[in-house]
Amino acid sequence: MTDRNRRFEDKVVFISGVARGQGRNHAVRFAAEGAHVVGFDLCEDVDHAPYPLATEDDLAETVRLVEQAGGAMHAEVADVRDWGAVKRVAVAGLERFGRIDVVLANAGTYAPMPVQFVAADSWNETIDINLTGVFHTVKAGIRPMIERNEGGAVIITSSTAGLKGFYGAPAYNAAKHGVVGLMRSLALELAPNMIRVNSVHPTSVGTPMILNEVFPKLVRMDLPDPGVDDAAEFLRTMQPMDVPWVEADDISNAVLFLASDEARYITGSTIPVDAGALQK
Repeated sequence: MTDRNRRFEDKVVFISGVARGQGRNHAVRFAAEGAHVVGFDLCEDVDHAPYPLATEDDLAETVRLVEQAGGAMHAEVADVRDWGAVKRVAVAGLERFGRIDVVLANAGTYAPMPVQFVAADSWNETIDINLTGVFHTVKAGIRPMIERNEGGAVIITSSTAGLKGFYGAPAYNAAKHGVVGLMRSLALELAPNMIRVNSVHPTSVGTPMILNEVFPKLVRMDLPDPGVDDAAEFLRTMQPMDVPWVEADDISNAVLFLASDEARYITGSTIPVDAGALQK
């Protein structure tokens, strides 16, 4: 029987958006259970996300934490929108570790703006990162899994916004719904190879995407100088379980389960980690 604390011994996990937040947490958790990590991140800001993105120092810190947890990591700066760059990272990871067992399409950004005001280049940026970037990540990772034909898992990070409508975030909403369709198609395509494909759907997560100086101003325009506590007060109303957000570890718990043999016959599923938000 597999040691439940070492479910991923000598497995290799390919992760986008790995420099901080959920992606970093997933990488460290997999490493603690015996996996090696191949990961990448843009490590610079984009034009329309209204908050600072990860940096190269953040990516270096992820590598340090993975190694501290007992894993090895191949990390690169790469733009998830650039197919050639994503493919090069996957190939370099294969050359170092010899295999890919799990693909985590995690990278994403958020740029709120109602449809009547959203600029075309803002729409394109969000769709390119959150939907096309998922396609690039999955495409780069699944080919070696198919060729090895020993099964595997693909987990796509969607959102509660992938299962219900949200006011004022049309591109994000559309992209997060879009990856669900991609997931369902992939689940059918890869089932003959025993590769399982699922999506996770977090509510707000306590990561730098919302824990920054900008986000409170977006959600609490009624206040002159709102802070994180004010944003928490607003977000708390969205979860019946009376929490403002869940933690990255809560998402990692679901991701590691879906990647493990314990979920060997779970595929094509949408898994909320939302403190009940989808019930409201």
